[in-house]
Amino acid sequence: MSKLTQTKSDSSTTARVYDHPFFKSLIKRSLRYLSAGYPVHYTGPSGIGKTTLALHVAKLRKRPVTLISGNQDLKNEDLIGAHTGYNRKKLNDNFVKTVRKIEENVSEDWVEGHLYEAVKNGHTLVYDEFTRSRPDTNNLFLSVIEEKLLPLYGAKKKNSHIEVHPDFSIIFTSNPTEYVGVFETQDALLDRMINIPFEAMDEEAEVAVVVERTDIDKANAEKIVRFIRQVNERSNSDKAKLSLRSSIIIADIVNKNNYPVDGENEDFQNLCMDLTYFHMDVSTDEQTDVQEMILEECRKI
Repeated sequence: MSKLTQTKSDSSTTARVYDHPFFKSLIKRSLRYLSAGYPVHYTGPSGIGKTTLALHVAKLRKRPVTLISGNQDLKNEDLIGAHTGYNRKKLNDNFVKTVRKIEENVSEDWVEGHLYEAVKNGHTLVYDEFTRSRPDTNNLFLSVIEEKLLPLYGAKKKNSHIEVHPDFSIIFTSNPTEYVGVFETQDALLDRMINIPFEAMDEEAEVAVVVERTDIDKANAEKIVRFIRQVNERSNSDKAKLSLRSSIIIADIVNKNNYPVDGENEDFQNLCMDLTYFHMDVSTDEQTDVQEMILEECRKI
């Protein structure tokens, strides 16, 4: 089943993390591009905060927000809408005893898809992990972006399309193409977006995210983020890098269990080992003592 959920705009909450210069600049640019009618595409590793930022930016536009999660089972009917059955109405008129009038009407029930509703009403659409959907499904977005029309393929509607509301906008998010379950995106679709990679997030920005997500103090967040970065630097593979989520998990468990962020503490060492060993074991050469290397970086904290 395709996962389609809808959220309403709520401007009352603003995460402190987005006051960081990295995010302030990115948010400002994104809002400008969206206001000019161009879709924005956030791409980067899992766990780096693309979806959260996309929803935050969408809410800042002061329009209703619709969230669609990409998956390989997503079909045109999920996006456009479909007839879900029949509605039958029967009228038995016996007002005059000697006259009986029976009328029966049968009509198909139509349920709007989330893309149809967003396009029609000018929502801000967040299409999360859109590369997990099949390219033929994503073809719909070419017409929406370029011609400002949503074609109603197979919808049995009187009109062949609907016009895109002038306030409608899209924010896409995706993982890199080497991730499992990700389809290669058509160049024609990518060419119509403004693509913003998240790999460029600096250490200070990562620390801000960890502090915001876990309420850990900044000094300890800096130690954890630096540890994960050092472990990544000693990896021989670009495909098995630890994401920002690893720093968040370590910080969260440290807070909930009152571990000291101390490289000589056994509990903290075990936590760091459990979070990093598997990734490092598959991404370093066989001659490397992975466990000792991780402990070496951990003891530097």
